[in-house]
Amino acid sequence: MSGRRRGWGRRTNEAASRVTARVDDGTGRAATRAADLLVVAVRLLRIPTAVLLVVPLPFIAVTAAVAVSSDGAFRVVGLVVAGLPALVSAAFAWRRRQVVNAVDDPVALATELAIMVEMSGRADETRGILEQIAGGGGSRVFSRLRGAWRGVTMPARWIQGVEDLRRARNFAPPRIGWTISISIAALWLVPISVVVALFALVGGLAGSL
Repeated sequence: MSGRRRGWGRRTNEAASRVTARVDDGTGRAATRAADLLVVAVRLLRIPTAVLLVVPLPFIAVTAAVAVSSDGAFRVVGLVVAGLPALVSAAFAWRRRQVVNAVDDPVALATELAIMVEMSGRADETRGILEQIAGGGGSRVFSRLRGAWRGVTMPARWIQGVEDLRRARNFAPPRIGWTISISIAALWLVPISVVVALFALVGGLAGSL
């Protein structure tokens, strides 16, 4: 383990001790509210994201089956076209599992979010983002979205030790950006996989005539 890595691990442990000793401060309260909101949001999205994950799979399978049963260049192209969506689905499933596992312990998540604030080097600004995401009651959807966007656009160097935080790292840069990107790709995958499967079927039928 490098000296830099050990340094970040030491800072993580020190921050954990400070946060545990000050559970009633503003950072702890903001982290708890943000963690509660994240837990609810992830649990509400479990079924929709599972549906989003499953829907393209039959169409990807159709494309792959047609490609395997074909010959020549059409077979190679078909396998490539089927393989790319399969990779997107696999990446989405992996990120979904990580995010779902991150909220399995709300207390631990809140602690890690508070530690992340302490480690950021810009505690006031990072705490403000948590408070904006958490809100003070009610829906406040647009305010929370603005807070989430501020979190996404924060430079990753502000939270250089975030990889030591198994749960909180999923809601901090750069991983939150990856999650948004792969989710958008998964959304587009549904219509694209349908269209590609239809073209594969038409091409397969035309080739068999």
